[in-house]
Amino acid sequence: MDFLGINIDKLFNSTDNSNPLMWLVWIIPIFIFMFYGQRIQLQVTSSEINKSMEKLKTFRDETRTELIDYVKNTFKSLQDPTIKLDRYFEYFTIMPADIDPNGIVPKIRHIMRSREAFTREQVKTLSSNMNHLEASKITNILEVVTTLHLLYKTVRHLFLTAKKQNNFPLILPLQMMMPFIMEEAEALKTAVSAFKQGQPIGDGIGPMIVGKMMLDTEKKIVALETVWGEKNFEGRKLYLMKAEGPAATVGRPGDALEKIIMESKPDIIVMIDAALKLEGEDTGSIAQGFGAAIGGMGAERFQIEEVATKHKIPIYAIVIKESIKEAITLMKKEIADTAETVTLQVYDIIKENTKTGQSALIIGVGNTLGVSQ
Repeated sequence: MDFLGINIDKLFNSTDNSNPLMWLVWIIPIFIFMFYGQRIQLQVTSSEINKSMEKLKTFRDETRTELIDYVKNTFKSLQDPTIKLDRYFEYFTIMPADIDPNGIVPKIRHIMRSREAFTREQVKTLSSNMNHLEASKITNILEVVTTLHLLYKTVRHLFLTAKKQNNFPLILPLQMMMPFIMEEAEALKTAVSAFKQGQPIGDGIGPMIVGKMMLDTEKKIVALETVWGEKNFEGRKLYLMKAEGPAATVGRPGDALEKIIMESKPDIIVMIDAALKLEGEDTGSIAQGFGAAIGGMGAERFQIEEVATKHKIPIYAIVIKESIKEAITLMKKEIADTAETVTLQVYDIIKENTKTGQSALIIGVGNTLGVSQ
């Protein structure tokens, strides 16, 4: 077959490496990728990130609409809550200066508690007949929407900056982080349904276990949104503490621990909490260790460790493994079924590490939404 005097069949079937046209077939793409490869890869990567960013924006908008509709339908408020809620989405928290880290934890605790108190009061202004349970549910949904809003703005900033400068190395870290960001975003979006219905979430397994242990005890308020009770176990005194359910709260375990120790110093502390599992680990697997098992900014953990160290009280920990999505969505059966096993492990720790006449403090850590005591 001839084209412009060139035998096409001979050209492409030739094994003669000296053929100049064959050299061009291989060399031209190499030069294209040398000069434009990074730009081509930037466009491909940008397209992938842009799809995820649009999905992130959809999550934010849908959860915002769910929150506004929930407030309107629940309280039939005459005043449209949209403006007030939208204003809250842009609120921010400035962490204290860490140039001199000495004494920074009390500052963090003060700032975070000030924000929590302000949020609670702002939520209560949405309706005059709002009870504590509804206020806690709305506060948690508000945090979900705010987090999604912040994730979207951060991703958009990094994406547009890289696009503006045609900077492929700048977009690479974002590309690597997007799967983790989207996993968290999808978990947050799914969590809204559980919060609206007041159902227990995976993070509530610690309070659920301790709540079952204190069913037949007299409950007393020991700190903000935190309760405790006492019971006897084989000649030992048990102090049981958890956040006050069924509201969506984690309580103030640090403050509660200080007050309990002032009244009656326990010989050991056992903390039960949910923990993020590693890839390959089974949901609901149980691990036992040492130290303060509590998440968050670290202020509560610091307070617990400080008090325990001061009074020389050992801290034992039991954690139930779950993914980030399982932690903030409706509690799975695999997680709930661990309650009996963990309770037996707690009793084993008490028997092995205390003697008759001694005492132990059991703390159920986590969001106690839908979990009474």
